[in-house]
Amino acid sequence: MSSTKERLQDDVKAALKAGDRARLGVLRMVMAAIKQREVDSRETLDDGTVLGILEKMVKQRQDAIIQFERGGRNDLVTKETAEIDVIRTYLPEPLDEAALTTLIEAAITDTGATAPSDMGRVMAEIKKNAAGRADMGQVSQLVRARLTAG
Repeated sequence: MSSTKERLQDDVKAALKAGDRARLGVLRMVMAAIKQREVDSRETLDDGTVLGILEKMVKQRQDAIIQFERGGRNDLVTKETAEIDVIRTYLPEPLDEAALTTLIEAAITDTGATAPSDMGRVMAEIKKNAAGRADMGQVSQLVRARLTAG
């Protein structure tokens, strides 16, 4: 079992004992998403996959916040923001800009990429090394700019 998943299970128990209903709700939702993925794939998930699920959940909530702000639903914006805060405690520390640039350059060098058509290979390499530590949308833009500038 992945260490992140174990930590989540332990924290569900702790939140239950502490009576922290808000945190408990978020943690149960996360565990349900992980369990659903395990049932669908019929295998126990590794840490990288669990982190991917957590990243996806944060992204979904960020998208929801944008919609709720447009609709003037500040109560739901607050709820989604609180959920993001809980989920992010299980993600590794994000890479700073310098580390991200170094990672991109290393991936381009390792894959021998020279043109935007090589972007898929570069992104696959970065995804392996930056699991849960970078916004892949932002990384994609940076890689595209770097390969286009060539």
